[in-house]
Amino acid sequence: MNKRVAITGLGAVSPLGLGADKHWENLVAGKNAVQHITHFDPTGFDAQIAAQINDFDPNQWLDKKEARRLPRFIQFSVAAAKLAISDANLDVASIANDVAVIIGSGIGGLGMLEDQARNLFEKGPNKLSPFTVPFMITDMAAGYTSIAVGAKGPNLCIVTACASATHSIGEAFKSIQRGACQAALAGGSEACITPLGIASFCAAGALSTRNDDPTKASRPFDKERNGFVMGEGAGILVLEDLEYAKARGAKIYAELVGYGASGDANHMTAPAPGGEGAVRGILAALKDANLRPDEIDYVNAHGTSTELNDKYETMALKTVFGDRARELAISSNKSMFGHLLGASGALEMIGTTLAVKHNIAPPTINYATPDPECDLNYVPNQAKPLVIRAAIKNSFGFGGHNAILVVKKYA
Repeated sequence: MNKRVAITGLGAVSPLGLGADKHWENLVAGKNAVQHITHFDPTGFDAQIAAQINDFDPNQWLDKKEARRLPRFIQFSVAAAKLAISDANLDVASIANDVAVIIGSGIGGLGMLEDQARNLFEKGPNKLSPFTVPFMITDMAAGYTSIAVGAKGPNLCIVTACASATHSIGEAFKSIQRGACQAALAGGSEACITPLGIASFCAAGALSTRNDDPTKASRPFDKERNGFVMGEGAGILVLEDLEYAKARGAKIYAELVGYGASGDANHMTAPAPGGEGAVRGILAALKDANLRPDEIDYVNAHGTSTELNDKYETMALKTVFGDRARELAISSNKSMFGHLLGASGALEMIGTTLAVKHNIAPPTINYATPDPECDLNYVPNQAKPLVIRAAIKNSFGFGGHNAILVVKKYA
């Protein structure tokens, strides 16, 4: 019989604030974190706005030497993991061999790649940092975080674009269920507000160019949406075997009960028409959770603020939930902190977990002009008190990767 899995710790390094409490407080308040880019000079870029983290001090989480040389996505990961461990009051050392670290990232050390490519072309091959490869490769958020906290269990990195963190949490969930570990640090980290990161997504026509009004740029499900806004940060959840968590007296936020994954087999960047792949993923997650569609009260949507994603996600929810789709509270956290690519699902799962815990559906802000093709209840502009028995978290990534989690109230 599969073990039950509890969510006992939450760590957020978010554009909305440091720590899960601050992240949640501003999520419920509908605070907007989008601003003009200051990490570099965006003059000449089609998109000049992003949801930056401006006050992050790596010296709080790492010694000065580490803080100086580590790329930002690893700094974020270590900080979020330490916040989550503290929140869970988990003594990692006491069960080090049974603590997994599964942390995804969509792009990893993009800033390191840019810096070292510049060194190569401007100064020659002998001027590259010896850390170029280890600090550029995507798995190093998981690898270095395990070193920083002393976790010696299964150590993985999952790269499925914008579904990376959600797949990571799902695979950690399954690892605990089958007894491969007692606890896991799971989530994602991303730091792509860099010239190459912004320029690449501009070239793909994916980013909002509403530079004159940054706080209104990310507007999921709104008819006037014109692309997503880049964000950065990390989210880590502590998952535990429920019996172990109870035995050590851990606080339990909620129970993770289902995980579904599917592939679109359709297009490199566009979702499958009608959200067909998403439908299969959601149904798989509900089956895994042994829950009916009518037992779900809240959906934390992928909701990118792009034309096809929002339309097809809406269609997928209608297919799965039928008439009940109109009764669901559905919201997109990306309306407030943008799209963190491989880390999005982790910060959104923190929001989903706390929504279930506190019976509040966070809003989708900037919802002003209804779209006839996106005609469900997106919790427009203000949070909604709501008894939430169970919720789903959707994530969809370039390449046709779909990941869905189901979380329910712990009782």
